Amino acid sequence: MPEEQMSERKLLILFGSQTGTAQDAAERISREAKRRHFFCRVEALDNYNVANLINESLVVFVCATTGQGDPPDNMMNFWRFIFRKNLPPSSLCQMDYAVLGLGDSSYPKFNFVAKKLHKRLLQLGGNPLLPVALGDDQHDLGSDAVIDPWLLDLWEKVLALYPLPPGLGVLGRDVLLPPRYGLHFLDENADDGDQPQQEAGRDTPSELRPFAALMVCNQRVTAESHFQDVRLIEFDITGSGMEYSAGDVVMIQPRNSPEDVQQFCQLLCLDPDRRFVLKPSEPDMALPAHLPQPCTIWHLVTHHLDISCVPRRSFFELLSYLSPDELEQEKLQEFSSAQGQEELYSYCNRPRRTTLEVLWDFPHTTCAIPPAYLLDLIPRIRPRAFSIASSLLAHPNRIQILMAVVQYKTRLSKPRRGLCSTWLASLRPQHGDVWVPLWVKKGGMKFPAKPDTPVIMIGPGTGVAPFRAAIQERVAQGRKGNCLFFGCRQKSKDFYCQAEWEELVKKGFLTLFTAFSRDQEEKVYVQHRIRENKGLVWDLLSRDNAHIYLAGNAKEMPAGVTEALKTVFQLEGGLSTSEAEEYLAALERSRRFQSETWS
Repeated sequence: MPEEQMSERKLLILFGSQTGTAQDAAERISREAKRRHFFCRVEALDNYNVANLINESLVVFVCATTGQGDPPDNMMNFWRFIFRKNLPPSSLCQMDYAVLGLGDSSYPKFNFVAKKLHKRLLQLGGNPLLPVALGDDQHDLGSDAVIDPWLLDLWEKVLALYPLPPGLGVLGRDVLLPPRYGLHFLDENADDGDQPQQEAGRDTPSELRPFAALMVCNQRVTAESHFQDVRLIEFDITGSGMEYSAGDVVMIQPRNSPEDVQQFCQLLCLDPDRRFVLKPSEPDMALPAHLPQPCTIWHLVTHHLDISCVPRRSFFELLSYLSPDELEQEKLQEFSSAQGQEELYSYCNRPRRTTLEVLWDFPHTTCAIPPAYLLDLIPRIRPRAFSIASSLLAHPNRIQILMAVVQYKTRLSKPRRGLCSTWLASLRPQHGDVWVPLWVKKGGMKFPAKPDTPVIMIGPGTGVAPFRAAIQERVAQGRKGNCLFFGCRQKSKDFYCQAEWEELVKKGFLTLFTAFSRDQEEKVYVQHRIRENKGLVWDLLSRDNAHIYLAGNAKEMPAGVTEALKTVFQLEGGLSTSEAEEYLAALERSRRFQSETWS
């Protein structure tokens, strides 16, 4: 009987994650399940064969919602399948489920994906164990403020349905769970360099098979005296088979700096040249797809472990189990407890302290970390997305991006730097061949197929990148009716692509409105220019069926722009406040108003 009970005590955890937060939460639930003697699997939604869902009896879904209320990339296929009209309403009647949503209440479609999924699973006959949980990034303690109490309720419900096997209790906090993978060192060391590995075959480049593109140009486009360093970077993609249109995105896989890799290896007393192989600790577990087998410590730390990310609570929890030092262990336990979250926030999140810096602060613990636990402790370096800022019609076999180098100060003495932008900015193609792993992804913005449809593009700062691609594409096709609102600080310092825009204005291909916020006493932004040109904007929309596009930083700008547009609809179109709201909503529904903003 106990064996049969064990076979029934299976928990499947499926996650949809864009930045890794949902995956981290899924892995936390898995650890807690293992302490309760469940056989547990954790998979990204799109890696799971969704047709098997009808055979699952206990499933927890953890899903993030991206900016515009869309599901994360790694659950898109699942999302399409689960909303098929022809699925019978009793499909999932044998399944007990719970949904944990992770979102940000500063966005209008807060936790939209989790709410919609919960409702859909209910429609398909699923049996909810709990109401949908809505984690909120805006809370002082982040999503944990919701996850902690929700997990207590979840285990109470689950253990009532699937009691612990006789004679077994919940494993206490003093028991260290085994690592996900066994790490076995090989005798000989590596002699392989860091040459780009171009895969043979004709597969389109993807996350698992990126294309090593040659960087051909890395040009600063802001004045040297300007506080922000922005680059126009060009890659040669000849022979990649990649195609893209305006609005698409290039994904770039960054790497850690040699200095950080060296420091990390020294701190953990690791020989970077040592080779190892991984063995999964459970039979159904796949090996990390991004790591070669065998692999060197240098490759693992350079290309895989995100040692520059701000560590999550789970990092401190696992570290506390591994610590041989009483004082350090006490502090780590505090940081991983529910009561210690405010202190952890001020130690780690507020100053944006990196994983590497935290390891410096816990030296006795750090040098005792068994290498096999590195893959449980430190997440994988995630690819970064950049709007493509060029068109293949204007620049065949090339991809260009407009990239701000991320650097800012916190109370820590060392400036904080963005991993990908710092790495790309440091590359010097003029001093020899430089290869960057990348692939192309469909973007959220689609430009009109009809040649005579005008477009109004609002792109302050690097938000202008996708519009540069669209304008180049449309100009190459002979399309006029391109209207661009561009904003930056000063005409002489950060007016990106000025000569290009002025040339197109001269040739009659572009109508350009600029807002240089710091060039006069009063600050002027793109929303002021929209109001000033309300007659033109309304004519293009109401008479010529124009499409509007908005891209850029998600702080105050999007709200300022939508307010300005509603003012135009009221003053020029004679609409009331509520009619202007509805007119904008209708433009969004019909995809005549599209926006892509980032924080």
